[in-house]
Amino acid sequence: MIQQFSVELLQQCMFLAGPTAVGKTEVTLELAARIPRMEVVSLDSMCVYRGMNIGTAKPSQEIRDRIPHHLLDLIDPHEEFSVVDYLGAARKACSEIVARDGVPLFSGGTGLYLRAVLRGVFEGPPADWEIRNRLQSQAEEAAARGDHFWLMRQLEKIDPDAALKLHPNDQRRLIRAIEVFELTGKPLSGLQQQHSLPKHQQPKHVYWLSPDRDWLHDRINLRVNQMFESGLVDEVHELLNRDTPIGNTARQGLGYKEIIDGLGGSCAADLTESKRAEIVELIQTRTRQFAKRQHTWYRNLEECTEVEVSEVESPGGIADRIQSLIARHE
Repeated sequence: MIQQFSVELLQQCMFLAGPTAVGKTEVTLELAARIPRMEVVSLDSMCVYRGMNIGTAKPSQEIRDRIPHHLLDLIDPHEEFSVVDYLGAARKACSEIVARDGVPLFSGGTGLYLRAVLRGVFEGPPADWEIRNRLQSQAEEAAARGDHFWLMRQLEKIDPDAALKLHPNDQRRLIRAIEVFELTGKPLSGLQQQHSLPKHQQPKHVYWLSPDRDWLHDRINLRVNQMFESGLVDEVHELLNRDTPIGNTARQGLGYKEIIDGLGGSCAADLTESKRAEIVELIQTRTRQFAKRQHTWYRNLEECTEVEVSEVESPGGIADRIQSLIARHE
């Protein structure tokens, strides 16, 4: 079964995507100042979790007080949230925004969510916990041997196209892809081949910010340093020590996984400077790799219009250019 937006609702939405740390939040704020009644719909898979604020670069409460934001802080970190769940929540939020004559602007960097909104998503067979628990156990046994890519290799054997689109740390989606193959005998990537709508039915305003690579890498490195200075390690420690600790999906978030693994059950206060520096460097490396995969997502979506950005242009200048594109595409 395919879950998707209606064409009529989709055409009333705008989209601003881009790799992590490119400056989407700043440009979104500038656009909201230029376009009346604009409301922001988060396009970020980790921002749905309450209490995960620093590592997700979640918009501050001050920003959210100025401009309505949706699909933030929906669930606790021990809960699960699928792409189908996201699509349903997004559809409801957009319908409500449009009903009050507002303009929904999707803003974020999760390419899987962007594709789901634009093209729909295959719901798939229900969960088979026997399969899931077996795969989880096998992955943990492999990790204990130092093999952290066992799940990825299993998926590459049966569905290399799906493996290309997933992060090696994203255990939940790796397991789901293998599970679907075992249940249906068909690769998930084939079942998810939702093609773009005909040109005249596509939303007109789907933009993604395309930065210079070296500039983006500098911004990523700086952002990770700032997150640590803002208390990311303490945030992770608090999540681990809740009555119901952070779940399997949320703990795979960039930054969170590396710190959890680095702490190894120790207190945040016990983290040595050398270990801290090692974790910072690892997060920076993996975030740069993730940004490269995000580029691939946007380039492969024909609905997306590339907007090149550089360090010499302000968020206001970028918003002005996007506003010009909006006028041209009307």
